[in-house]
Amino acid sequence: MFFFKREKYDNCVIQKAARLVGQYAVKAIVLLPAVLVCLPVFLLVTGAVADAAELSSRLSPLLSEESGFIHWKIVPDYPTFAHYGKLLFMTPQFFILFWNSVKMTFGILAGQLLVGVPAAWAFAVYQARGGRMLFGLYVVLMLLPFQVLMLSDYLVLHDLGMLNTQGAVVIPAVFATMPVFITYGGFRGIPVQLIEAARIDGAGEWRIFCMIGLPLGKSGIMSAMVLGFLEYWNMMEQPMAFLEDKALWPLSLYLPQITWEQAGAAFAASVIMLIPSVFVFLWGQEHLEQGIIYSGLKE
Repeated sequence: MFFFKREKYDNCVIQKAARLVGQYAVKAIVLLPAVLVCLPVFLLVTGAVADAAELSSRLSPLLSEESGFIHWKIVPDYPTFAHYGKLLFMTPQFFILFWNSVKMTFGILAGQLLVGVPAAWAFAVYQARGGRMLFGLYVVLMLLPFQVLMLSDYLVLHDLGMLNTQGAVVIPAVFATMPVFITYGGFRGIPVQLIEAARIDGAGEWRIFCMIGLPLGKSGIMSAMVLGFLEYWNMMEQPMAFLEDKALWPLSLYLPQITWEQAGAAFAASVIMLIPSVFVFLWGQEHLEQGIIYSGLKE
């Protein structure tokens, strides 16, 4: 009797230990990619506060023809904020490009609110003939990369006389299909009975859109805005294709202009550019998750 109880106890201990090992193994497998993703950000933050001489010694295999590998320390030997001071107080072109990014990004998002949100509402609510085919065309256009549409955009902007202006970057992005697709999913989640009840009560289409569509489709709209900010704050191809004057460039094109001799300033500029993206992502994370759920729902 005692032998069987002892054997049962040992089996329970073994099963519990195996379960714990499995749980820790799964956590380690999930944590490893997260660490690899966060590692470049950690290197940016530590490199931005490292002394110039220390950066030169660490990056000497890259900065010169020396053989070997670069080495990095978790905490710099001589932390300093001199790179931030030089960038913020002695580099006026940095602020020019920063405000260029602000103007173009928020101009694009404002235009998408005025164009994309009503278009998504029309696709989601009104059952017009050919509407589903037209929406399917929108989805196909969403799959096309910028390189495919670059030549046609360039020719149209050239005929309109908009090349080498910030409008050449803003206008094509305003009519992008991604915000229409994401916002469409949020509007499709609104019950049709609610819209019909509002019409029976005498509400006009504009009032239904403002009082029902916008509040209930807020998650889809905010998701589209968050994704749009993350995309256009870091855009590089569109400005390089349509803007010749470097004074019109966004901040994303400032970083490649920094040579390796200015590695500290490059690290500091990268950290400053990263801050708005992190803030917007954390602020709209809940809406972003909900919008992704809406975009994956089947009709």
